Formats: sequence, C-alpha cells, structure tokens
Amino acid sequence: METVSIRNRDMYWDIAADLQFPPGFTKGKKYPAIICAHPIGSCKEQTAGNVYGKQLAEAGFVTIAFDRSTQGASGGEPRFIEDPALAVEDFRHVVDYLTTLDYVDEDRIGVLGICGGGGYAINITMTERRIKTLASITGVNFGRLCREGFSGYDPIGALEAMAKQRTAEARGENLKVDLFVPTSLDAAAKAGINDIDVLGATDDYRNRCVNDSAGTRALFSHRTVSIGWDAFHLAETLLTVPMIVVIGDKPGGFGAYRDGQEIYGRAASKHKELVVVEDTSHYDLYDLPKPTSQAFARVIPFFKAHL
Repeated sequence: METVSIRNRDMYWDIAADLQFPPGFTKGKKYPAIICAHPIGSCKEQTAGNVYGKQLAEAGFVTIAFDRSTQGASGGEPRFIEDPALAVEDFRHVVDYLTTLDYVDEDRIGVLGICGGGGYAINITMTERRIKTLASITGVNFGRLCREGFSGYDPIGALEAMAKQRTAEARGENLKVDLFVPTSLDAAAKAGINDIDVLGATDDYRNRCVNDSAGTRALFSHRTVSIGWDAFHLAETLLTVPMIVVIGDKPGGFGAYRDGQEIYGRAASKHKELVVVEDTSHYDLYDLPKPTSQAFARVIPFFKAHL
C-alpha cells in the first residue's frame, strides 16, 4: 500500500489517499483502477480501504481509497463539512491523479462507493465521463436522507436553524457539530433507539471498526447544501455507464434499500444489475464476511467485464 497526497486545485489543499496494488504488480504494465469512496462519517482506512479496496486489489485492480475534503487526513477548514457539491468534486481530482500514473489505464477507471459514498459515486459518474463503470454498495441518496430523517422530516425548519447557527458563528460563537451516531450501544439503548441502521452504525464505528480519523459527525451550519441536493438528479439522462447496485434485504432508517431500488429503475444504463443480499442489513455490507463475500461474488466479475 502507498499513501499519497492529491492536490485539490480548486480549493488549494491536499486530499489524502491510499493506493493498493494487485499481486505481482509492476509499473511496466497498465492496470484498470477503481476509486473506493468511504461512507458518510467514515474514512479511507475503514470499509472503503480495508475491505473493498483490499479485496478489489487482490482481484487484479489498482484501487485508491481517499478521505473527502475536511475529513480524515485530507485538508480543508472548517472540519467535518458534509457538502455533496464539495464531495463530488473530490472524485474528479482523484480521477485527475489516476490519469497521471503510467501504470493506470485511463480508459479503464471505475468507481465504488459505500453508503453516502455510493450516492456521491452515482452522482459524479453522470458528469465525469472518465469513469467507465460504477458500483454502489448499500448506497444512500444523502440529500433525500437529509430532507427526511436527518431533519426530523422538517427540512424548512432545519434550514432556518442552520441559517441562524451560521449567523451566530459568523459573529464569533462556537461551532455546532452534530454526531451522526450515538457514542455507544448503551447510549443508544438509553435513548430508546431501535432502528437497525442507527444500531448498526453504532456497532460498526464504536466497536467493530474503530478509527480516530472517522468523523461520524458534521458541522451543522454547513449542511444546507445537503438538504437541497439530490444524488439521482438527471439519472434518466446522464447515468449511462454499466452499473451494479448492491443492497441488503433488511430495510433501515437510512434508506439504502429504497434508494437502491430507485436508482436501478431510473438509471439510463444499458448494462445494470441489482443485487439484493438476503438476511443482510446496511452495515452488514460494510465488513461482515458472509454478506461482503456475496457482494464481491457479483461486483468483481462485473468490473472485470466492463473495465
């Protein structure tokens, strides 16, 4: 594995990324490459890199997992901004970087995103034509989630509160940072939380895959863009590349099951597959061996066929 810094030429800071290589890798060959995008609140070392990036590299691809701007080891201030417009542009800079590597075949670049990273991957693929193939793993339309569950189904009220908070911060008051998940499963139980996705996120980030670089939080005053954003906008016209969508059959509050069904139906792609993994929830597809192996059994052949 090699850790690299990618210049974000629009914002003048660096994006941190981890490259992983196939067995027997040599710089004298040309390889297909896959960008692996981490979930909302996660980081490159977690499921994007240590599960999907690792397995895809072992299958013969150069993979690159990156931290989105203001998150993880990447630059950008203030920290913990979850802005879809900024996040989507990060992918474009990663593609730029891959095209400078002599061992990457610039005509065989794919993208895989998990959770909100899946929604971002879907969105960037519509306009970044250097991306030739797409995989969404339990992908979530973050804009839809922000208008619904993340705003208490009151997006206008949330926007008003964000506006007041931004004004307060402009006048020197402290930043307000929201946690996406409870601090522990005990805290979730005490709060009466029983949603399978929230409990899954808590178990994953607090127990199974703890990493200090994972934010699991967002700056409240900068979430207005998310509420007005739609990952699937114009998919019927612009989403034409081969696409595979993997979801679990246990729906939860974050909505990956419904979003996966929706984008599969709406995408203009001529070659598209919908994989519904049985007895599986959103966070099972992050790192649990059985569901992830079922995902790889479909995703790896799909990438090999279309890259």
